[in-house]
Amino acid sequence: MLSSSGLICVLHSSHLFICSPLPFLSSSSQAVSINKAINTQEVAVKEKHARNILILCVCKGAHTFWAAVNRLPLSSNAVLCWKFCHVFHKLLRDGHPNVIKDSMRNKADLTDMSRMWGHLSEGYGKLCSIYLKLLITKMEFHIKNPRFPGNLQMSNRQLDEAGENDVNNFFQLTVEMFDYLECELNLFLGVFSSLDMSRSVSVTAAGQCRLAPLIQVILDSSHLYDYTVKLLFKLHSCLPADTLQGHRDRFQEQFKKLKSLFYRSSNLQYFKRLIQIPQLPENPPNFLRASALSEHISPVVVIPAESSSPESEHMVETDDLVDTDIPSLPAAVETKFDDLFGTSAAIDPFNFNSQNGMRKEDKDRLIEQLTREIQALKEELESFRLESGRLCQVLRGRVSELEAELAEQSHLRLQALGESEFLKAELDDLRRVREDTEKEQRSLTEIEKKAQANEQRYTKLKEKYTELVQSHADLLRKNAEVTRQVTVAQAAQDEVEDVRREMQEKVKAAHEAADRQVRVTLMLQSPQGLAAQGEELERVQSSLATERESGVKTAEALQNQLNEKESREQALESQLVAARWSSLQGAVEEAEKIIQDSLARIDDPAHISCTSSADYLASRCQASLDCIDRLHSAGDAFIADNTGVSELLRVVTQCGHLVGDTIVQGSATSHMVPVEQADALSESVKTCGAEALALLGRMKQQDGLAAADDGKLKAVLEAILATAELRPRGLELQQGELGDLVEQEMAATSAAVESAAARIEEMLNKSRAVDTGIKMEVNERILASCTELMRAIKELVLSSKHLQRDIVESGRGAASMKEFYAKNSRWTEGLISASKAVGWGATVMVDAADLVVQGKGKFEELMVCSHEIAASTAQLVAASKVKADKDSGNLHRLQQASRGVTQATAAVVASTKSGKSQIEEKDTMDFSSMTLTQIKRQEMDAQVLVLELETRLQKERERLGELRKKHYLLAGVAEGWGDNEEGEDKGGATAQ
Repeated sequence: MLSSSGLICVLHSSHLFICSPLPFLSSSSQAVSINKAINTQEVAVKEKHARNILILCVCKGAHTFWAAVNRLPLSSNAVLCWKFCHVFHKLLRDGHPNVIKDSMRNKADLTDMSRMWGHLSEGYGKLCSIYLKLLITKMEFHIKNPRFPGNLQMSNRQLDEAGENDVNNFFQLTVEMFDYLECELNLFLGVFSSLDMSRSVSVTAAGQCRLAPLIQVILDSSHLYDYTVKLLFKLHSCLPADTLQGHRDRFQEQFKKLKSLFYRSSNLQYFKRLIQIPQLPENPPNFLRASALSEHISPVVVIPAESSSPESEHMVETDDLVDTDIPSLPAAVETKFDDLFGTSAAIDPFNFNSQNGMRKEDKDRLIEQLTREIQALKEELESFRLESGRLCQVLRGRVSELEAELAEQSHLRLQALGESEFLKAELDDLRRVREDTEKEQRSLTEIEKKAQANEQRYTKLKEKYTELVQSHADLLRKNAEVTRQVTVAQAAQDEVEDVRREMQEKVKAAHEAADRQVRVTLMLQSPQGLAAQGEELERVQSSLATERESGVKTAEALQNQLNEKESREQALESQLVAARWSSLQGAVEEAEKIIQDSLARIDDPAHISCTSSADYLASRCQASLDCIDRLHSAGDAFIADNTGVSELLRVVTQCGHLVGDTIVQGSATSHMVPVEQADALSESVKTCGAEALALLGRMKQQDGLAAADDGKLKAVLEAILATAELRPRGLELQQGELGDLVEQEMAATSAAVESAAARIEEMLNKSRAVDTGIKMEVNERILASCTELMRAIKELVLSSKHLQRDIVESGRGAASMKEFYAKNSRWTEGLISASKAVGWGATVMVDAADLVVQGKGKFEELMVCSHEIAASTAQLVAASKVKADKDSGNLHRLQQASRGVTQATAAVVASTKSGKSQIEEKDTMDFSSMTLTQIKRQEMDAQVLVLELETRLQKERERLGELRKKHYLLAGVAEGWGDNEEGEDKGGATAQ
């Protein structure tokens, strides 16, 4: 409506907005307000500037706003873009409904800008990307659902009408509200995660700049939460509960986030005087119970009266609507209008018929008065022209500033591209490292599988050997039984022979007695008596013949039984010999398979990542040589007496395992030595495998067992043993010295950490006595974080000692502690090196902290020292747990202590960065008094300095690379990775 004062009054969204009908006044005022509200200063947008923009947009929509905003470099300054998002959000909420429609034509530009800022992972760039996505989602929601106003204030009846009482519409509307609220929560979380909550960020200008837009987010989120609850109750009354399971899960997740964010926001001092944030219930609503809707309380956000805010001002301020240099319309204009044209002008202001009867004096007076008015208007017009000229000059200066800023942003963009390429290269390196780690993991898995397969083959071979032993025992028992039966048969045969000889002697004696009796009878008796004696003689002779035949038959039967038993014994003996030879061939073939598998394993590409130690290789070689000696002795014993096959079977199987293990460990050790030594060692282990297979091949032949020669195999193993027994230089310490050195270094590390903690405490006391203000606060924060780091390192060293004691006690057996350290020299040297690095890092960090507190050091040096300590402690942890049991309680405590050191290191770096940002002052650049030539000259000087710094940066990076290479080389020499001065090859390799 048109007021009597000539101002347009518009009633919208429960507010009365007043704007000027003069186009040049409103456009100029809006441009000034936009420049005041949206600028590069990291401070919150003032409410009066945002309100002035809102008032002017109510009159003419968003065209003027976008015309001014499109000239701002939103894509080159993140703070500028962030404040634009804040103002635009407020316009979408409280502005005219046409603001949303007018802004949709810029949706594509906003999307591109969000995608561009999304490439940054921190700072305002990431926040701008999230905020732009939220604004795009908000516009799309209101375009798709025009019944919802920008401020989302609706009654329950209006909410029902928005869904048109259709359950499908309510279902889709709930999904869209979930997406809407998700964007709001993302911005909420993004802002909170970008702030350092350990400091009072809400009272700083930078913190308020980030927190200010969250007021609009809180207002939107409270309405969206309320409408979502009501819509979900409505959907549960119409649809099955299973269908809405996804809706409930998503609501539960958003409820937890929103409750937490509302609680955290209500505790910030910045929000306490600007907005009253509601608190959500302890538990989310139970949508499965319809009566729970009556228990739901809509969250209400209360904004206190503007008069209570120290920055609040009146709704309309003439000095904000128009420039203060332009004179305002006086209240007397309305009176002059009535005086000049009469009171009838209120009815018809353009009816001049009543002036026809005006007197000449009145006309002269009217002409004179109008002339004065014209002159006053000319003067006002001239002042407007001067003001517009001044504004043009200011804008030209602003354009120059923006061009310079654009050039700077272009240079920063090129620098960012260079850093991006560097980071991409580092990312590629990390990816390659991860791939190598995964390959090693896969290789380890394959090795474990093959080890399990070997274990299974060994178990099967052991079972087969047990069966052969059992069969051999059975055959021995059968042989004993046959021998016993043969002995019995032989005794029976001897008895038969004795009986036969006795019978023959008796027959002979009987013949002789009968002959004598016949001769006596013939001489003494009559022939009537010779006849009787002749019959008796015939009877006796017949009896003797019968007995002789019976004895012969019995002897023949016993001889047949004896021959049958001898043939059966020979058959059993043949079977036993065949079984023994078959068992020996089976054991030899299994040993051949083990050695062939070992030779195939060393040619596997996955085996390249496997490493072993020279000490372990030497132990395997010596065990193989001992086993070959036993094999030779067992073979000779078997040739002399083929019944002793059991010892030969055991030795053949063990020899296959030991030689195969020697081949694998020799190949793994070759991966840790120089190329020349590696090639020689690889050829030696392959030759070892070939000679072992040749020896086993000869042993499979019966006629070749006696001719089998193990001399070549022993020569190859002795050569490998000689290579493995070579020690890297620097390991000439005796057993006692190495064990004592471990204890000395751990004690020295503990003492260094204690000394560092004491020095830090002393520096803290001195700083409190001397320093004041920000410097004292920064020093206390840095030294406190250093103290915590020393305490964490002390705990780590103590846990490492306990774990080392467990390792030594569980692994040394009957040996002493010093002997265990000497036997595991590689592991011991790793502990010594790591302990030295930790103690040295603690000492250097304390020196750096001392210089920083005195104002003579660099914050960057302290951060580098912190990172160096983290790396040293990681080395100590790795060296300590390499031989530990994974279920050890001390190992778990060591890992916890390691995490504590990592957190303490991060705290030192964070406190150092924070202190640096507080102490270092940024020089303000004032170019107002400089001429174009001077600016151009300084621009050229700045470009030269930038090129010099870039060249120096590149050289320093190359120097850093060379230093790292030299460090690795020296560390390798110290650990025995290279050749000694006389050119001798070293066979040591890092264990584990």
